Amino acid sequence: MPNLLDELKGHLEIVSLLNIKEVYLDDKTKKFLEGLCSKKERLEEIRRRLGNCKRCKLHQTRHHIVFGEGNPNAILVLVGEAPGREEDLQGRPFVGAAGKLLDKMLSAIDLDRYKDAYICNIIKCRPPGNRNPQPDEIEACLPFLKAQLAVICPKVICTLGSIATHTLLNTNVPISRLRGRIHDWQGIKLIPTFHPAYLLRNPGQKRLAWEDLKLIKKTLQELNST
Repeated sequence: MPNLLDELKGHLEIVSLLNIKEVYLDDKTKKFLEGLCSKKERLEEIRRRLGNCKRCKLHQTRHHIVFGEGNPNAILVLVGEAPGREEDLQGRPFVGAAGKLLDKMLSAIDLDRYKDAYICNIIKCRPPGNRNPQPDEIEACLPFLKAQLAVICPKVICTLGSIATHTLLNTNVPISRLRGRIHDWQGIKLIPTFHPAYLLRNPGQKRLAWEDLKLIKKTLQELNST
């Protein structure tokens, strides 16, 4: 196997030197190459490609890039909006008050954030003052999120809040009209719900969030039984 990998590396270096932007691979070859690396290794490679990112202005004020964490083989990926203050300081997603609520939400449907889920955000650096991410910031970061989702290939994606939902579904329909049902994102079932931070400010909406959680649980059970 090492000789094969060395040979493949040599071919890729030649492709790079020739400035070839795209290479066609049939499905059999794609699956073979994907099998050479674990999902964990492929996520690590995406993180290496991200590097000390300066693709948008947020690098000027961040403390840490918040790439994502959890099980690379997760059945569920939760996608939030952006890191907050605590996440920026620790370099981990959903570790503040909203993260504690998210842990409770997952536990309520018998899921563990480390064993059953992978958690990430639309953008990987904290916007100043926790403002909403701007279009150029989302555009710079979105390819890395899509690459993460392509590697993990979960059974269900749960978008947390309007920005995550609108970005992946490419719509401006209010989340109040999008939640409570299943959508499709590139062949993966996507279920929107309210962001935990919103639920902390609006506890009366927790009842609707609970309905979304039950839909996630039901969907996962159905997918696991097929």
